[in-house]
Amino acid sequence: MDHPTATSFRDCYFSVADGLRLHYRDYAGDSARPPLLCLPGLTRNAEDFADFAERMAPRFRVLCLDLRGRGGSDFDTEPARYLPPSYARDSIALLDHLGIERAIFVGTSLGGIVAMIVAAFAGDRIAATILNDVGPELTEVGLDRIRGYVGSGATFATWAEAGEAVASNQSHLPASWGAEDWQRMARRICRVGGDDRIHFDYDPAISEPFRLATGKSNVDMWPLFDAIAKHPVLVVRGQHSELFTDEAMQAMARRSPNVATVTVAGAGHAPELDEPEAVAAIDAFLGRVAG
Repeated sequence: MDHPTATSFRDCYFSVADGLRLHYRDYAGDSARPPLLCLPGLTRNAEDFADFAERMAPRFRVLCLDLRGRGGSDFDTEPARYLPPSYARDSIALLDHLGIERAIFVGTSLGGIVAMIVAAFAGDRIAATILNDVGPELTEVGLDRIRGYVGSGATFATWAEAGEAVASNQSHLPASWGAEDWQRMARRICRVGGDDRIHFDYDPAISEPFRLATGKSNVDMWPLFDAIAKHPVLVVRGQHSELFTDEAMQAMARRSPNVATVTVAGAGHAPELDEPEAVAAIDAFLGRVAG
């Protein structure tokens, strides 16, 4: 699928309470429905949702936020603020900036955790949620894999090298992807720096709080899930995800009648949301919750 052109969305900015200027993409859509607020994973940015947003607009307005330290958003001078509660406050600040009361949150990995935190202290801002390969239980194997590459400072001479690195970080899943697919992903999540080398498009300092959280977490995220499951939830899982197990997804479904689930065949962490299973499930879910 071709990526959207620069005219299909507006690049916009707003400032948050601690002075950072954050970037988001705004795809115009039907104002009668709650907008989709897309929150990316740990090392990703707004462009991760480009194809998804193109497909959803103009039926829905789609907002794709660059979390602080990523993409077009400012880097934080205090790495200790690179934490999910900060990202949750930034997400609410974006809704406040735009005068939006409620949104349908679409959160991939870290973005889904951010959505659950929003639900815990500002649940009235959530109309429904799509959680992409994330839940209240995550495996240490998956977390360790992410710790192994985030903030490494690696740079690349060519897009072929960058694509191979991205493939390695993703455990070469989906296995059906070839070199061109991985290079296309690399162009979404990397940039050319002033040294003419290719860098990942985030502040390496985002890794500092994440790396400190070693060992099995004692944080019980089930209360966060209970908060978000007061509203309709669609849980999308990659069949071969190392981070988010089928057992965890099924436990979520048993815990609340508001939860629907779908597994994307062949996908790892995390699905692209353009796979046939994901598209069908998302369209059905949004049809129920937003007409």
